[in-house]
Amino acid sequence: MQLSNHFLSLQNPPILFRHHNHTLICKSTTLALANSPKPSASESLQQETLRSLEWPTLCHQLSSFTQTSMGLSVAREARIPFGKSPDQSQNLLNQTSAALAIMQSQQIDLSKIEDISRIINSAVSGQLLSLSEICAVRRTLREVSAVWEKLKKATALNGDSSESVKFMASTERNICTERMERGIGLTIVMDSRVSIWPGKSFRRYSPLLEILKGCNFQTGLEQKIGFCIDCNLSIILDRASEDLEVIRAERKRNMQNLDSLLKDVSAKIYQAGGIDKPLITKRRSRMCVGIRASLKYLLPDGVILNVSSSGATYFMEPKDAVELNNKEVRLSNSEKAEEMAILSLLTSEIAKSEIEIKYLLDRVLEVDLAFARAGYAQWMNGVCPVLSSENHEGFNSCGNNCSLSVNIEGIKHPLLLASPLTPVVSPNSRNPALLEVTNGVTNIGSLSKGVSDFPIPIDIKVEHGTRVVVISGPNTGGKTASMKTLGLASLMSKAGMFLPSKNNPRLPWFDLVLADIGDHQSLEQNLSTFSGHISRIIEIMEVVSRESLVLIDEIGSGTDPSEGVALATGILQYLKDRVGLAIVTTHYADLSCLKDKDSQFENAAMEFSMETLQPTYRILWGSRGDSNALTIAKTIGFDRNIIERAKEWVERFRPEAQEQWKGVLYQSLMEERSKLESQARRAASLHVEIMDLYHEIQDEAKDIDRREAVLRAKEIQQVQQELNAAKSKIETVVQEFENQLKTASVDQFNSLIKNSESAIASIVEAHRPADDVFVSEKTTISFTPKFGEQVHVNGLGDKLATVVEAPGDDETILVQYGKIRVRVKKDNIKPIPSNKRNAATTSTPHLKKQV
Repeated sequence: MQLSNHFLSLQNPPILFRHHNHTLICKSTTLALANSPKPSASESLQQETLRSLEWPTLCHQLSSFTQTSMGLSVAREARIPFGKSPDQSQNLLNQTSAALAIMQSQQIDLSKIEDISRIINSAVSGQLLSLSEICAVRRTLREVSAVWEKLKKATALNGDSSESVKFMASTERNICTERMERGIGLTIVMDSRVSIWPGKSFRRYSPLLEILKGCNFQTGLEQKIGFCIDCNLSIILDRASEDLEVIRAERKRNMQNLDSLLKDVSAKIYQAGGIDKPLITKRRSRMCVGIRASLKYLLPDGVILNVSSSGATYFMEPKDAVELNNKEVRLSNSEKAEEMAILSLLTSEIAKSEIEIKYLLDRVLEVDLAFARAGYAQWMNGVCPVLSSENHEGFNSCGNNCSLSVNIEGIKHPLLLASPLTPVVSPNSRNPALLEVTNGVTNIGSLSKGVSDFPIPIDIKVEHGTRVVVISGPNTGGKTASMKTLGLASLMSKAGMFLPSKNNPRLPWFDLVLADIGDHQSLEQNLSTFSGHISRIIEIMEVVSRESLVLIDEIGSGTDPSEGVALATGILQYLKDRVGLAIVTTHYADLSCLKDKDSQFENAAMEFSMETLQPTYRILWGSRGDSNALTIAKTIGFDRNIIERAKEWVERFRPEAQEQWKGVLYQSLMEERSKLESQARRAASLHVEIMDLYHEIQDEAKDIDRREAVLRAKEIQQVQQELNAAKSKIETVVQEFENQLKTASVDQFNSLIKNSESAIASIVEAHRPADDVFVSEKTTISFTPKFGEQVHVNGLGDKLATVVEAPGDDETILVQYGKIRVRVKKDNIKPIPSNKRNAATTSTPHLKKQV
């Protein structure tokens, strides 16, 4: 097979991992997977802990935010990767932060990237790929390249102008060599542009860009497939090879000759009455014409290929068309063989690129999970945790809370966020049932506010040096849920996920999170509840390290209380020197006394309201809690006689003085707390009232200014109208005077002048302001209003206010305007003029006209 020159020019595809040992590594990895040993004890315990903490359920929540089928599968199967070191977990958190920053400006669509790993495996196994499979490879490679370009563009758009992304123009192919984590001395040939990202913008997005940076995007392979195949029409193009182009050209000419011959023959048969209308068709892969059976003699030496169902029509191949049909069959077979050869070549090229393509798919999966974590964080209003480690001092700044190794404020249990009223919604969810679609557009308006006030947030605060925390308190008080919340928070931070908490949550990085939660009894293994717990704790104690987190629920339960306390004490003393942190819950009050003897122990209690007889689900750090079992039993309707008998037994087992002292102390603490809460509520209520009054005053002030401006404009307009009217009347009097003056005698002159002056004086008098409208400064200063009197207040824009309190000796007066009461100085108060006072009293406004 000879390929076209252009196809030959693409025979230098970019090759990644050109390393002589790499194939052997892959084979050994495959062999290792086939003969992989059973999981180690720590891995087995870790998997059981993940199930106890309901990690698969949380991963299922995260799956709604994945965009690729690969990410969806990994999330739903709870195969979300954890950082194997503080640095790796921090890198995952940085990737999440970078993805979240990019999502603020634009949406990176990964949904068109397909999982082509099965296709690659088929190619490697020697199976011939179909056109659709090869086109799927091309689409995926093109989409991955497009995602890479979008990420670089997002970096450029979000950076400062002085720090924008700079692209170096490349030659035909830039070859760069760099070391990568998965190989040594690997040659990377890139026929795309080399990018340089200086400044803050690159540092901000570099964790996400680093995932795809250095990948071979197989541009050459994608171009080869696009050159050979039209994936829109699903056909192999003539230019794929020179032989195919020649064969198809020859076949086209032969078909034209065959078609012309058959048309002539069919026309002659029609003219001779051998058929109702000319008919050219194909039978047994050969072109032929239709003819009546009775007139088949019109085609002497013709070959009958087929007969109609009625037997009335023969489908015959004319003698002259036999050779042309034979040639068509030969050319058709040659074309199919050439197409198969091209598909085989492309399949071989894909198989050669197996390692590079699968590596690229792994990196795309990382990008998808990073954006999924960012979308999940946006949905639950999550914040980035600060990781710390005793072995990595300075790994992260601890701010003002260096005394706390765990400092998480207001964290909510992540699995309780997705209630039926607040479903997990993602714009790229592959589960249509969870999407809200309006007119074909996904509604993600509630994405950033899907989290309600439920569940109740808790604070987790553990000081440096504390190794064991004993949580006590009532049943149904939230001890186990709080412990699970810390476990999930540790796992989420290891996996690069944000936490549903406030401020800057700080917690250590734990290499293992191991839990003993739930009932581990087994009839097959002859294990009781107690035996199951002890077996699990023994396994945990064998694998823990100084960087492990251990969670034990109801330690020492299921056996005699005295022996249970002794065994629990021994376990905690052992764990204290071998773990990073251990959190245990218990109903044994004696375990809370360990803190008195060892500073590495700490107590915490679940709060219980004695007023409502209900748990508040809040943790009181440093406190010891009572189980309140009898109180809870009483509230749920337990028999009163049984409760009273139980109280008598409690009194027998506990020293009276100690019980009384604890009760008095607890009661005093509760009263003090109730008092503080009451003061806090009162302060909050006063704050609300003050803010309401403040807003009311603001609204009134705005309304006063507006009304004052309207009234001033109205008064000016009225004065102007009165002035114009007075001028008009005076002009009329003057005009009449001049007209009468022309005909008046000397005797009438004086009379005429007096009449005119009188008329003008009356006009002026009619428009003169009232004398009592103006009040002198001296009168205003000496004015002292009476209770209930209406006055003008300067601060209220000279509006009317009522005196609601007799004037005192401090030169201030309390007045009320509407709903507002305010104390003002006497200097700012003016009396109401008599005419206005009368108007205000009689509610019949009357003002004299003013010039």
